[in-house]
Amino acid sequence: MHNRILIRLSIFTTALGLAGATFAQTPTEARNAQIDARQASEQRRIERGVASGRLNPSETARLQQRQANIDAAQARANADGKVTRREQARLNARENRSSRAIFRKKHN
Repeated sequence: MHNRILIRLSIFTTALGLAGATFAQTPTEARNAQIDARQASEQRRIERGVASGRLNPSETARLQQRQANIDAAQARANADGKVTRREQARLNARENRSSRAIFRKKHN
């Protein structure tokens, strides 16, 4: 019960931070901030899976590699100084697949 409250509070705080950050940023900065926040969230999920023993070392390595690949894709998308909506959509799709992979690995 306590964990659910903390998770909801964390999500709310992140969403509030993103909402506030988007007003003071260019579209590219806002897109990067959103991607970075999601990456941080996924990283926390992986770390919690390791701490709880639900993820073994090989699963953890594979999930970490997925996250590194998304970081590299973000860097490529940002190489020209802006992240377009199409690039963000592709990064978001990769994040969605990664999120599902984390869930599946933690619950197998």
